[in-house]
Amino acid sequence: MIRSACLITMAFVVANTWQAAAVADEPPPNIVFLLADDLGYSELGCYGQTWIKTPHIDSLAAEGIRFTQHYSGNAVCAPSRCCLMTGKHPGHAYIRNNGNPKGLDNLKEEFGWEFPGQHSIPDEEITIPEMLKERAYATAAIGKWGLGHFGTSGDPNSQGVDLFYGFNCQVHAHNHYPKFLWRNNSKDELPGNDRTLYGETYSQDKFTEVALDFIRQNKERPFFLYMPFAIPHLSIQVPEESLAEYKGVIPEEAYEHRGYLQHPYPRAGYAAMVSHLDRDIGKIMSLLRELGLDERTLVFFSSDNGPTFDRLGGSDSEFFESAGPLRGLKGSLYEGGIRVPLIARWPGRIAPGTHTNHISAFWDVMPTLAEIVGVNPPSPIDGVSFAPTLLGKPEKQEQPDYLYWEFPGYGGQQAVRMGDWKAIRQNMTRRDNPDPLRIELYNLKDDVGESKDLAENRPELVAQFRDLMAKSRTRSELFPMRPLDTKPQRN
Repeated sequence: MIRSACLITMAFVVANTWQAAAVADEPPPNIVFLLADDLGYSELGCYGQTWIKTPHIDSLAAEGIRFTQHYSGNAVCAPSRCCLMTGKHPGHAYIRNNGNPKGLDNLKEEFGWEFPGQHSIPDEEITIPEMLKERAYATAAIGKWGLGHFGTSGDPNSQGVDLFYGFNCQVHAHNHYPKFLWRNNSKDELPGNDRTLYGETYSQDKFTEVALDFIRQNKERPFFLYMPFAIPHLSIQVPEESLAEYKGVIPEEAYEHRGYLQHPYPRAGYAAMVSHLDRDIGKIMSLLRELGLDERTLVFFSSDNGPTFDRLGGSDSEFFESAGPLRGLKGSLYEGGIRVPLIARWPGRIAPGTHTNHISAFWDVMPTLAEIVGVNPPSPIDGVSFAPTLLGKPEKQEQPDYLYWEFPGYGGQQAVRMGDWKAIRQNMTRRDNPDPLRIELYNLKDDVGESKDLAENRPELVAQFRDLMAKSRTRSELFPMRPLDTKPQRN
């Protein structure tokens, strides 16, 4: 009932939307959202990387706009994707951590699952694909879903996705040469693949192949192509022809790691995975130009969270300076775990070669797309549209009052950014923490590396952040945040 009511409210609006979407006889733009997995803030050439080559993504930045203060939904995969798809920050999003659902043995038996999916977003959540159905978009999600298996409420085909292809479960995605991928709720068997370093069919290549077919099949109508890639997330696996560019060029260092598969050239392999991703993005851009869709297509590129922990799975975030000057890596609510690249390109609409320091996050994407295509976003959500920033109208850009994160994993964390200031709590659920509600305070303008805790100097700001941390969240039975959820909370 709630879902139906929400869908009814998403009627097409002509007034107060961007001019192109408001023209009744002009179709809304195609939208391509490319999402890397565990790619760090500084692992692209256009963000300062020197070892890894990313010419196609760098071209997107040169031909569009590059955000320098954009944030992921959360510090790990599933909750970050939930924020992106539903427009809600981690204090209101349904999924707030990774995790496998329990009590699904009947569905596993019925569908023959080898992997459990992740916790499912509920039926009443409205996703970006569902929202875009209001304007008759063809929709595809190709890559790693992680928001609910087939037969559950989070089934991508029940959340507005016409075509799903790839890994439904994140655990399944840890091997890039899998035995099968999902095409909607049917298995696409990949003979010659197994849990080995190499196989016959690289999953990344299948994603690109299916995405190109989807674009060709829907070139006459508006389409939304969401590509949550599975690389460069572990394991380090990449075809030999891509590895050749870096093998013997990037210095290697022998070390042990806890990855699923041990690559003989881990640094070269990791760099090759990023460049392989870049090459495939180049294929997508070439097809858009070939089909005459270039100026009708808004393309985004981002990453779901910060770079992986040093040498877990073989990658070496320290060597590549993957987070740049930022503190922390994946799993942390310090900047390195959540500040991510964001690039947007739309010829004739977005000025080329521009950058912005507008502060934004994943939950802002939904209202941004709603404004551009001319629909009302679902309500309530937390995002603020950054369409004015994209379209060169910064004077019309609404600023978020603050950004809020909570993450019950990795010891339990909360963070708030307000202007140049950021407050963070760490290790909130660890029993050996004598003060789990202690707040650290940083001025990101002067200290982007979060090295100087100013909490003692600014007690009035600490009190303000403490209040925001209390009122910005609702309790989650599925992902409790102790000690917060052991006391009465203002919601």
